[in-house]
Amino acid sequence: MLTIDALKEYGADVDQGLSRCMNNEAFYIRLVGMALNDKNFDSLRTALNDGNLDRAFDAAHTLKGVLGNLALTPIYDDVYRLTELLRSRTDTDYSDHLAAIEAKRAELMKLAE
Repeated sequence: MLTIDALKEYGADVDQGLSRCMNNEAFYIRLVGMALNDKNFDSLRTALNDGNLDRAFDAAHTLKGVLGNLALTPIYDDVYRLTELLRSRTDTDYSDHLAAIEAKRAELMKLAE
């Protein structure tokens, strides 16, 4: 079950995230749960696999905003780095970055079980 304490242990800046949710813990937890299931994770993976860097950038940029607003720092940092790399639309191998994001997401999803 996703809790404030578990999110703190994960490395989220819970105080900052809560402040953006008017300190409503239930609302914050609900938003974190929704973020975990954001379709942009799948869109990012598909776009990178297809070599569609415009779509990959859009998905990464959207995730960056969602994760940043919730102050989910560990996964946000990886998404931020990938977003900035994709900004130039350089045709390169992004698989290590995607793997890091997926690992951080899996770690966060385990907390929600």
